[in-house]
Amino acid sequence: MRLAFASLVSLLPLALMAAPLYPEASRAAADIDAAVQQAASEHKRVLVDFGGDWCPDCKILDINFKRPENAGLLKSRYVVVRVNVGDRGIQQNFEIAERYGIPLKKGVPALAVLDATGKVVYAQSNGEFESMRSMDPKSVNDFLRRWAE
Repeated sequence: MRLAFASLVSLLPLALMAAPLYPEASRAAADIDAAVQQAASEHKRVLVDFGGDWCPDCKILDINFKRPENAGLLKSRYVVVRVNVGDRGIQQNFEIAERYGIPLKKGVPALAVLDATGKVVYAQSNGEFESMRSMDPKSVNDFLRRWAE
């Protein structure tokens, strides 16, 4: 576990300089609607990722999403949509987060899983991935597997 954590931490400087992960905050509602439509046609779930490009833990979550054991699962079982909560901290999309049961005051990244009709299947309500940098990367795979069905 220490080796996996060390390798993730070593990638953090590169992740912080990478292209933006989160689109313009104003796109959130339209992006979620499009993801639900896509999920319905592809018989998948929607994974809504609330976060921001300023957030190191959000970048580490993205690194974990790209790990082979997670990338395939995401591609086959989920439509991923990212919701930008603000460019300099948690400042936007509070109503959307509330609609999906995400208390932004507990921190980001925060994930919600929707079924193909847009109904919430699960929402992180206690900042479960807020400290992603100190968590076991396996927690991401466990989460994705649990809510994939």
